Amino acid sequence: MRQILILENVSKEFQTYHRYHAGLKAIVLDPRRITRHRDRDRFLAVNEVSFAVCGGETFGILGRNGAGKSTLLALMAGVLRPTFGKISVHGRISPLLELGVGFTHELTGVENILINGVLLGLRKKEIEAKVDDIVDFSGLGSFIDQPIKTYSSGMMTRLGFAIAIHVQPDILLVDEVLAVGDAEFQEKCFARITDLQRAGVTIVLVSHNLNTVETLCDRAVWLDKGRIVTLGSPQEVVARYQSEIAHLLATQESASVSV
Repeated sequence: MRQILILENVSKEFQTYHRYHAGLKAIVLDPRRITRHRDRDRFLAVNEVSFAVCGGETFGILGRNGAGKSTLLALMAGVLRPTFGKISVHGRISPLLELGVGFTHELTGVENILINGVLLGLRKKEIEAKVDDIVDFSGLGSFIDQPIKTYSSGMMTRLGFAIAIHVQPDILLVDEVLAVGDAEFQEKCFARITDLQRAGVTIVLVSHNLNTVETLCDRAVWLDKGRIVTLGSPQEVVARYQSEIAHLLATQESASVSV
Protein backbone atom coordinates (compact mmCIF):
# COMPACT_ATOMS: atom_id res chain seq x y z
CA MET A 1 0.00 0.00 0.00
CA ARG A 2 1.08 3.57 -0.67
CA GLN A 3 2.70 5.39 2.24
CA ILE A 4 0.76 8.62 2.77
CA LEU A 5 2.42 9.95 5.95
CA ILE A 6 6.14 9.43 6.50
CA LEU A 7 8.24 10.49 9.51
CA GLU A 8 12.02 10.24 9.21
CA ASN A 9 14.09 10.70 12.39
CA VAL A 10 11.74 13.43 13.61
CA SER A 11 12.68 15.32 16.77
CA LYS A 12 11.10 18.37 18.40
CA GLU A 13 13.21 20.37 20.80
CA PHE A 14 11.97 23.00 23.22
CA GLN A 15 14.01 25.32 25.39
CA THR A 16 13.33 25.43 29.12
CA TYR A 17 14.66 28.13 31.39
CA HIS A 18 15.55 28.24 35.08
CA ARG A 19 15.06 31.39 37.09
CA TYR A 20 18.34 33.11 37.92
CA HIS A 21 18.76 33.84 41.64
CA ALA A 22 20.87 36.86 42.50
CA GLY A 23 21.04 39.30 45.36
CA LEU A 24 19.50 42.75 45.10
CA LYS A 25 22.93 44.39 44.95
CA ALA A 26 24.01 42.30 41.96
CA ILE A 27 20.79 43.07 40.09
CA VAL A 28 21.08 46.83 40.71
CA LEU A 29 24.73 46.93 39.63
CA ASP A 30 24.23 44.88 36.47
CA PRO A 31 20.56 44.07 35.56
CA ARG A 32 21.66 42.41 32.29
CA ARG A 33 23.38 39.58 34.14
CA ILE A 34 19.92 38.11 34.88
CA THR A 35 19.38 37.46 31.17
CA ARG A 36 23.01 36.68 30.47
CA HIS A 37 23.33 34.00 33.12
CA ARG A 38 19.88 32.51 33.04
CA ASP A 39 20.22 28.75 32.71
CA ARG A 40 18.73 27.19 29.60
CA ASP A 41 18.10 23.50 29.07
CA ARG A 42 17.15 21.48 26.02
CA PHE A 43 14.02 19.37 26.20
CA LEU A 44 13.28 16.81 23.50
CA ALA A 45 9.53 16.26 23.47
CA VAL A 46 9.88 13.99 20.42
CA ASN A 47 13.15 12.16 19.93
CA GLU A 48 14.18 10.53 16.62
CA VAL A 49 10.80 9.09 15.73
CA SER A 50 10.46 7.23 12.43
CA PHE A 51 7.50 5.38 10.95
CA ALA A 52 5.19 5.48 7.93
CA VAL A 53 1.40 5.30 7.78
CA CYS A 54 -0.22 3.78 4.70
CA GLY A 55 -3.26 5.06 2.86
CA GLY A 56 -6.48 3.80 4.43
CA GLU A 57 -4.73 2.68 7.63
CA THR A 58 -5.86 3.59 11.14
CA PHE A 59 -2.77 4.16 13.27
CA GLY A 60 -2.87 4.48 17.06
CA ILE A 61 -0.49 6.39 19.32
CA LEU A 62 -0.45 5.63 23.04
CA GLY A 63 1.66 6.48 26.05
CA ARG A 64 1.50 8.17 29.42
CA ASN A 65 0.99 11.90 29.91
CA GLY A 66 4.05 13.80 28.72
CA ALA A 67 5.19 11.01 26.40
CA GLY A 68 5.12 13.31 23.35
CA LYS A 69 1.89 12.07 21.75
CA SER A 70 0.15 15.42 21.25
CA THR A 71 3.40 17.08 20.17
CA LEU A 72 3.86 14.38 17.54
CA LEU A 73 0.32 14.92 16.27
CA ALA A 74 0.89 18.68 16.10
CA LEU A 75 4.03 18.05 14.02
CA MET A 76 2.05 15.90 11.59
CA ALA A 77 -0.61 18.61 11.33
CA GLY A 78 1.98 21.28 10.56
CA VAL A 79 1.09 23.25 13.70
CA LEU A 80 4.69 22.70 14.85
CA ARG A 81 7.82 22.25 12.77
CA PRO A 82 10.33 19.54 13.60
CA THR A 83 13.69 20.68 14.98
CA PHE A 84 15.32 17.75 13.20
CA GLY A 85 14.12 15.21 10.69
CA LYS A 86 11.53 15.25 7.95
CA ILE A 87 7.76 14.72 7.65
CA SER A 88 6.23 13.95 4.26
CA VAL A 89 2.46 14.23 3.80
CA HIS A 90 0.63 13.13 0.67
CA GLY A 91 -2.94 14.38 0.85
CA ARG A 92 -5.22 16.79 2.70
CA ILE A 93 -4.89 16.69 6.49
CA SER A 94 -7.80 17.49 8.80
CA PRO A 95 -6.57 17.84 12.40
CA LEU A 96 -8.77 17.53 15.47
CA LEU A 97 -6.34 18.58 18.18
CA GLU A 98 -6.77 20.32 21.52
CA LEU A 99 -10.10 21.92 22.31
CA GLY A 100 -10.44 25.38 20.84
CA VAL A 101 -7.35 25.20 18.64
CA GLY A 102 -8.17 26.95 15.37
CA PHE A 103 -11.27 28.66 16.77
CA THR A 104 -11.68 32.44 17.03
CA HIS A 105 -13.58 32.76 20.27
CA GLU A 106 -15.18 36.12 19.51
CA LEU A 107 -16.83 34.75 16.36
CA THR A 108 -19.94 32.57 16.14
CA GLY A 109 -20.01 28.86 15.47
CA VAL A 110 -21.07 29.40 11.87
CA GLU A 111 -18.33 31.95 11.27
CA ASN A 112 -15.77 29.51 12.69
CA ILE A 113 -17.07 26.76 10.42
CA LEU A 114 -16.45 28.97 7.38
CA ILE A 115 -12.98 30.09 8.52
CA ASN A 116 -11.80 26.61 9.49
CA GLY A 117 -13.14 25.09 6.29
CA VAL A 118 -11.12 27.52 4.19
CA LEU A 119 -8.02 26.99 6.36
CA LEU A 120 -8.36 23.25 5.81
CA GLY A 121 -8.27 23.69 2.06
CA LEU A 122 -11.90 24.01 0.93
CA ARG A 123 -13.17 26.80 -1.30
CA LYS A 124 -15.69 29.14 0.30
CA LYS A 125 -18.57 27.71 -1.77
CA GLU A 126 -17.60 24.16 -0.77
CA ILE A 127 -17.66 24.86 2.95
CA GLU A 128 -20.84 26.94 2.65
CA ALA A 129 -22.55 23.93 1.07
CA LYS A 130 -21.54 21.80 4.09
CA VAL A 131 -22.62 24.19 6.85
CA ASP A 132 -26.05 22.61 7.39
CA ASP A 133 -24.57 19.09 7.59
CA ILE A 134 -21.88 20.25 10.04
CA VAL A 135 -24.41 21.99 12.27
CA ASP A 136 -26.70 18.97 12.17
CA PHE A 137 -23.90 16.58 13.14
CA SER A 138 -22.73 18.86 15.96
CA GLY A 139 -26.23 19.00 17.46
CA LEU A 140 -25.62 22.59 18.57
CA GLY A 141 -28.91 23.91 17.18
CA SER A 142 -29.44 27.62 17.83
CA PHE A 143 -26.15 27.84 19.75
CA ILE A 144 -24.37 27.78 16.39
CA ASP A 145 -25.12 31.52 16.07
CA GLN A 146 -23.56 32.31 19.46
CA PRO A 147 -19.89 33.28 19.97
CA ILE A 148 -17.54 30.35 20.61
CA LYS A 149 -16.49 31.97 23.91
CA THR A 150 -19.91 31.03 25.32
CA TYR A 151 -19.43 27.32 24.48
CA SER A 152 -18.63 24.58 26.96
CA SER A 153 -15.71 22.23 26.27
CA GLY A 154 -18.18 19.59 25.10
CA MET A 155 -19.78 22.00 22.63
CA MET A 156 -16.38 22.92 21.19
CA THR A 157 -15.59 19.22 20.81
CA ARG A 158 -18.82 18.67 18.92
CA LEU A 159 -18.13 21.54 16.54
CA GLY A 160 -14.46 20.70 16.04
CA PHE A 161 -15.18 17.08 15.21
CA ALA A 162 -18.08 17.99 12.91
CA ILE A 163 -15.86 20.34 10.92
CA ALA A 164 -12.92 17.92 10.76
CA ILE A 165 -14.93 15.05 9.29
CA HIS A 166 -16.80 17.13 6.72
CA VAL A 167 -13.82 18.60 4.85
CA GLN A 168 -13.23 15.31 3.01
CA PRO A 169 -9.75 14.68 4.44
CA ASP A 170 -7.27 12.16 3.13
CA ILE A 171 -5.76 12.04 6.62
CA LEU A 172 -7.69 12.65 9.86
CA LEU A 173 -5.67 13.38 12.99
CA VAL A 174 -7.60 12.86 16.21
CA ASP A 175 -6.28 13.76 19.66
CA GLU A 176 -7.83 12.64 22.96
CA VAL A 177 -10.69 15.13 22.51
CA LEU A 178 -13.23 12.32 21.98
CA ALA A 179 -13.02 11.62 25.72
CA VAL A 180 -14.99 14.85 26.18
CA GLY A 181 -18.73 14.89 25.62
CA ASP A 182 -21.67 12.65 26.41
CA ALA A 183 -21.86 8.95 25.57
CA GLU A 184 -24.36 9.51 22.76
CA PHE A 185 -22.07 11.92 20.92
CA GLN A 186 -19.03 9.68 21.46
CA GLU A 187 -20.95 6.79 19.91
CA LYS A 188 -21.88 9.04 17.00
CA CYS A 189 -18.23 10.01 16.52
CA PHE A 190 -16.97 6.43 16.55
CA ALA A 191 -19.67 5.45 14.04
CA ARG A 192 -18.48 8.27 11.78
CA ILE A 193 -14.86 7.17 12.15
CA THR A 194 -15.92 3.69 11.05
CA ASP A 195 -17.58 5.23 7.98
CA LEU A 196 -14.37 7.12 7.18
CA GLN A 197 -12.36 3.90 7.53
CA ARG A 198 -14.64 2.18 5.02
CA ALA A 199 -14.18 5.16 2.68
CA GLY A 200 -10.40 4.70 2.80
CA VAL A 201 -9.51 7.74 4.92
CA THR A 202 -6.21 7.45 6.78
CA ILE A 203 -6.66 8.06 10.52
CA VAL A 204 -4.03 8.76 13.17
CA LEU A 205 -5.55 8.44 16.64
CA VAL A 206 -4.08 9.45 20.00
CA SER A 207 -5.91 7.81 22.88
CA HIS A 208 -5.50 6.70 26.49
CA ASN A 209 -8.37 4.27 25.93
CA LEU A 210 -6.60 1.01 25.16
CA ASN A 211 -9.81 -0.68 24.07
CA THR A 212 -10.33 2.06 21.47
CA VAL A 213 -6.82 1.49 20.11
CA GLU A 214 -7.33 -2.27 19.91
CA THR A 215 -10.78 -1.94 18.34
CA LEU A 216 -10.18 0.78 15.75
CA CYS A 217 -6.50 0.59 14.82
CA ASP A 218 -4.59 -1.53 12.31
CA ARG A 219 -1.24 -0.72 13.93
CA ALA A 220 -0.09 1.23 16.96
CA VAL A 221 3.00 2.80 18.46
CA TRP A 222 3.90 3.25 22.12
CA LEU A 223 5.80 6.44 22.97
CA ASP A 224 7.70 7.09 26.18
CA LYS A 225 9.75 10.24 26.82
CA GLY A 226 9.47 11.13 23.14
CA ARG A 227 10.90 7.85 21.87
CA ILE A 228 9.30 4.80 20.30
CA VAL A 229 9.19 1.86 22.73
CA THR A 230 7.43 -0.54 20.38
CA LEU A 231 5.51 -0.46 17.11
CA GLY A 232 3.30 -3.24 15.80
CA SER A 233 -0.18 -4.68 15.98
CA PRO A 234 -2.50 -2.93 18.48
CA GLN A 235 -2.81 -6.11 20.53
CA GLU A 236 0.97 -6.50 20.82
CA VAL A 237 1.58 -2.84 21.67
CA VAL A 238 -1.27 -2.64 24.20
CA ALA A 239 -0.14 -5.86 25.92
CA ARG A 240 3.42 -4.58 26.34
CA TYR A 241 2.17 -1.19 27.51
CA GLN A 242 -0.18 -2.75 30.09
CA SER A 243 2.61 -5.01 31.33
CA GLU A 244 4.94 -2.04 31.81
CA ILE A 245 2.29 0.03 33.61
CA ALA A 246 1.45 -2.90 35.91
CA HIS A 247 5.16 -3.35 36.72
CA LEU A 248 5.53 0.39 37.41
CA LEU A 249 2.52 0.44 39.75
CA ALA A 250 3.77 -2.64 41.59
CA THR A 251 7.20 -1.02 42.06
CA GLN A 252 5.65 2.20 43.38
CA GLU A 253 3.39 0.26 45.77
CA SER A 254 6.35 -1.76 47.05
CA ALA A 255 8.39 1.41 47.62
CA SER A 256 5.47 3.03 49.46
CA VAL A 257 5.05 0.04 51.78
CA SER A 258 8.77 -0.08 52.59
CA VAL A 259 8.74 3.58 53.59
